Amino acid sequence: MTNKKLVLSTAGSKEEAQKIARILVERLLAACVNIVAVESIYRWEGEVEQAQEWLLVIKTTDEAFERVRDAITDSHSYEVPECISIPVEDGSAEYLQWIGDSVK
Repeated sequence: MTNKKLVLSTAGSKEEAQKIARILVERLLAACVNIVAVESIYRWEGEVEQAQEWLLVIKTTDEAFERVRDAITDSHSYEVPECISIPVEDGSAEYLQWIGDSVK
């Protein structure tokens, strides 16, 4: 087990995803954010919805997670933005070190 996390969030547009990613990296809250186009089917206010969204895969640390969550919440257009974390159990030592060195 490491102190690194993957955080997942979605945005309604590529521009919003890029804005959030840039905020996280510029504030040293994330080492890297991948942005991937996805098709989402979800329940919202009792209805099944379908939408094109942009998935953010955020590489960060346990210590920075709360600040990542707050930054996403503060800069997001969604009423309830997704923000879930997945612990990174293992990985290449050099890459994990790079994440740690990039996040303050």
